[in-house]
Amino acid sequence: MTNEVLLTIAGLQLIDGDQEMPVEVVTAGNYYLRNGKHYILYDEVVEGCSGHIHNTVKIGEESLEVIKKGISNVHMVFEKNKKNLTCYATPFGNLTVGIMAHRIQIEESDTDIDVQVSYSLDVNDEYLADCSIQMNVKSKDTGDFRLQE
Repeated sequence: MTNEVLLTIAGLQLIDGDQEMPVEVVTAGNYYLRNGKHYILYDEVVEGCSGHIHNTVKIGEESLEVIKKGISNVHMVFEKNKKNLTCYATPFGNLTVGIMAHRIQIEESDTDIDVQVSYSLDVNDEYLADCSIQMNVKSKDTGDFRLQE
């Protein structure tokens, strides 16, 4: 994997079992491997707000962490069958977020990493939605960029 990568993150929230809310981000980032964990760094611009969010994605053998710093701050940890609580600080106030991952699948090769996570999301101790994240990290110089299915 090269230092410069293309990152695709596709997420889906299923609210009340039927209302889908898809989200997709494609961006350039930087990659490095340290102590057996993959790190992807990228900046995110939030529409309608001045400033940005610096994101760090950490991929372990069986875990995913997303750390956001800037106009919003959070450290989300996804571990299979373990509920993790965190404080999500936004410009509009703080939320207590609970994440319970049901499935984490990570596949890696020399030029890319695919991650799939299915999880339940609670906000302020209230169930909000069943969600999924699909992430593809690809070396920028491969020329083969695709969204995971």
